[in-house]
Amino acid sequence: MKKHVALFLLLLITGVSFGQQKAYETKANIKYYPEASYKGDAYKTERCVLDVYYPKDKKGFATILWFHGGGITGGSKEIPEYLKDKGYCIIGVGYRLHPNVTAPTYIEDAAAAVAWAFNNIEKYGGDPSLIFLSGHSAGGYLNLMVGLDKQYLAKYNIDANTIAGLIPFSPQCVTHYTVRKEQGIPEKQPTIDKFAPLFHVRGDAPPLLLITGDREMELLGRYDENAYMARMMKLNGHNNTILYELDGFGHGNMPEPAYPLLLKEVSRIVELRKK
Repeated sequence: MKKHVALFLLLLITGVSFGQQKAYETKANIKYYPEASYKGDAYKTERCVLDVYYPKDKKGFATILWFHGGGITGGSKEIPEYLKDKGYCIIGVGYRLHPNVTAPTYIEDAAAAVAWAFNNIEKYGGDPSLIFLSGHSAGGYLNLMVGLDKQYLAKYNIDANTIAGLIPFSPQCVTHYTVRKEQGIPEKQPTIDKFAPLFHVRGDAPPLLLITGDREMELLGRYDENAYMARMMKLNGHNNTILYELDGFGHGNMPEPAYPLLLKEVSRIVELRKK
């Protein structure tokens, strides 16, 4: 289902709001792999860490893991300012990058961070049944790979279907162009293999909200990939897939209007779980 930025503006006009909390705390640079695995590996020690921003005086809150963008070649863990003070825990995840590593290492890093959240979020007051994955561009790609290819979380005895929702921003749905580069394939020659979210479409996946910028302003046909992803998910029996296209926004600036849609979707699913 395609929705435009006009809907986003309508949400603002009608005054959609989110409960705010007064007291938050941040725990920085937490290692999400077993401690022993970092020994003698300076790059892993630098990159395979996460920050946890959470409400101190609240229990049972939802958690959003945020994976940064950068084409799997750049970027660092971050907690977007817009997502702060909204009553949720936000986990900013770092992961290793090309050319220091190649596929599937960065996907495995993402899965390890998600597994850490499932196994540890209760210690901070969070509800492990309310864990959402989000992120921009390469981060959105990692969302989809971890959430759709069940092998990555199965390694930790976690069923990917226990993820409460997948909400990627402008994700690559064919094989990521950096993965293709590692295979010697040009970035404008799309392929679909085991490293493509489209290869893993399935009807029993968690709720999926795909958000992209304007199809004429997006990066390398990114809207079209997501539209095909949405169509194939539905053809495979997935009845909880939604696609938003944000008119007038390109790849780089589409996160700003997308953040409210992310929060609205988290709120929607949380409320459904309460019923």
